[in-house]
Formats: sequence, C-alpha cells, structure tokens
Amino acid sequence: MLSLNLPTFDAKIDTRDGKSVIFDVIRQRYVALTPEEWVRQHFVHFLTEHKGYPRTLLANEVQVALNGTRKRCDTVLYGRDLRARMIVEYKAPEVEITQAVFDQVMRYNMVLRVDYLVVSNGLRHYCCRMDYATGTYRFLREIPRYEEL
Repeated sequence: MLSLNLPTFDAKIDTRDGKSVIFDVIRQRYVALTPEEWVRQHFVHFLTEHKGYPRTLLANEVQVALNGTRKRCDTVLYGRDLRARMIVEYKAPEVEITQAVFDQVMRYNMVLRVDYLVVSNGLRHYCCRMDYATGTYRFLREIPRYEEL
C-alpha cells in the first residue's frame, strides 16, 4: 500500500478468501483492506498513539439518519459524557480533498453537531473547530491533542 503522511505502525494484514484484510483496532475485527481503510487505520493509530485519544471513545462506521437516509461517518470521537465531539472523514490517497468532501462531513454534522471536523486522504489533513454561536468555523494548523479538545 501507498506510504502516507502519517506515522507508520505495525498493521496486522492478512488474506481471507483471496482478499487482503486489515485488523481494525476499534471494531476489533478484520475488515477489507481498501485504500480508504488504509488511511483510516493509519489515522486512528495517529490519534491514539500520537495525540492521546482514548481508543474506547472512538467508533468507526457510525450510522446517522439524514433526510430519511442512513449515512455512515467514518470515525466519531466521543467525549467522556458520550456526546459526539469530532467527526473524521477519510478518502483514499488519490482522492483530492475538495469542497464536496467538506460538504459531506458538514451534512453528517447537521445530525451530530460536533466541535471538530477532520478530513484526511492520508496525505493531507484538515481540521476545523466549529463555532455555533457565530455560525462559523476556523481551520486549525494541526490536529489537536485529546487533552486540548
């Protein structure tokens, strides 16, 4: 798989039914190793091992009901009060981060109303902090450590 702009880690990769799978430490099971999943597993490792995010407060593939349809947030971080605090949306490395990608995560946020939105394709990462009082958001220079949230 492609080298990413994220720290490397000891990924558990296997072959099942002739297809590559990777162990998801959040879901505690092997999942299909797609380019997007490669980014997700690296980013989750980055959050937990380098930014201090508790693994127990992260969830992958969180379903939300939006305009009569079911959508899935790639990763959601919860606070200790179990309120959603951050949505992370992943794209494959070859997918450019565009306004459409931000629009997608903003739609999810209409339901969850989190404090932080993150988008990553493994090469470029963007994080913004929502300000609901003013109806604006501010891009941050880097992904905050957990204790800074």
